[in-house]
Amino acid sequence: MSAGNPLNLVLIRHGETSWTLTGQHTGRTDIPLTAHGEDEARGLAPTLSSMDFSHVLTSPQLRARQTSELTGLGPIARIEPALSEWDYGEYEGLLSVDIRKEHPGWNVFRDGCPGGESPDEVSDRADQLIGQLRMLKGTVALFSHGQFGCSLAARWIGLPIIEAQHFSLGTASISVLSTNPSHPDIRVIARWNTTSAV
Repeated sequence: MSAGNPLNLVLIRHGETSWTLTGQHTGRTDIPLTAHGEDEARGLAPTLSSMDFSHVLTSPQLRARQTSELTGLGPIARIEPALSEWDYGEYEGLLSVDIRKEHPGWNVFRDGCPGGESPDEVSDRADQLIGQLRMLKGTVALFSHGQFGCSLAARWIGLPIIEAQHFSLGTASISVLSTNPSHPDIRVIARWNTTSAV
């Protein structure tokens, strides 16, 4: 990657859904944005429209696709299955507090989900996606999800997947994964979890 044309990944978490309000784990369940979530997504349009994207990729889940459409980037978005949320398997739709009643101390980034993805599988998925993205140039929009977005960021800067537990993404948030301008081989988190201009 040349210093003159660095890769910038603009990571956008989808807007609010009924399950983000309740805190239920939402992996492969295809639920839409709430009315407020739609407004959140539209609110990102001014910031994102000011950016020149070389590629726009979105998770196949409805909530991510709706967010891309409401920001105005839907027509040029391409489905990227690797941007899907963590597969929660048997824990789909459950609250962390309820899971911990049966499995005290459970942490998705350490323990994974029975019938779903393990931390190693999510880490490998993130690494494979990063390998594909590093073949691109310019600014790339990524419409994704909360826990996979945190996992992707951790792996982008070379942290083990368990360290993603220390990251948090709000709905309709914008983060930027890039490289250090003075050291283009060093990957950095240039901005995190904001809805302000990037």
